[in-house]
Amino acid sequence: MKSFISMMSFPFLASALVVLGAGSQAAAADGTPFNIGDKFVLVAPGNWEAKEPRSRIVEYEFETPKAEGDEFPGRVTVMGAGGGVEANIDRWKGQFKSDDAEVKADVKELKVADQAVHVVNIKGVYLDKPGPFVPGPGTERPNYRMLGAIITTKEAGQYFVKLYGPEKTIAAAEPGFMKMVEGLKAK
Repeated sequence: MKSFISMMSFPFLASALVVLGAGSQAAAADGTPFNIGDKFVLVAPGNWEAKEPRSRIVEYEFETPKAEGDEFPGRVTVMGAGGGVEANIDRWKGQFKSDDAEVKADVKELKVADQAVHVVNIKGVYLDKPGPFVPGPGTERPNYRMLGAIITTKEAGQYFVKLYGPEKTIAAAEPGFMKMVEGLKAK
């Protein structure tokens, strides 16, 4: 499913899902389902466009519409990875800088489909790099925000869903992001 989704544009993907019976016309109109391991499914909002991942370690990538006045759309990446929850929150905080001494992250823990989900919210100057783990300072993007979900499944390991971009764009995408995360379903 990964290569199927990542190789298509959203309009073609929505049609293909209906033809292939991956849902009904309503499911395709409501969003794009994708797998978290082989045991769980999330559904990306219908107004997010599936993209070819920019990095080989990213399994799925989407673009959210940009808010009026924002230069860039939101970027959503989904990948499985190891490391503890706190270590990954610290890594995400390290992708930002702040006028304060320390970048702050608001973290909320949820239980969804009997799995632990940590939702992380970070604001500040984002240090944009072409890919994860690329050395160097990155391009500074002021007034950025990241919403991240660390989904810790018993059967499929940890998955990371990260939405970032200009603050207004992310605020507009937040309800869809939360609906997606809170809609985690077992297959």
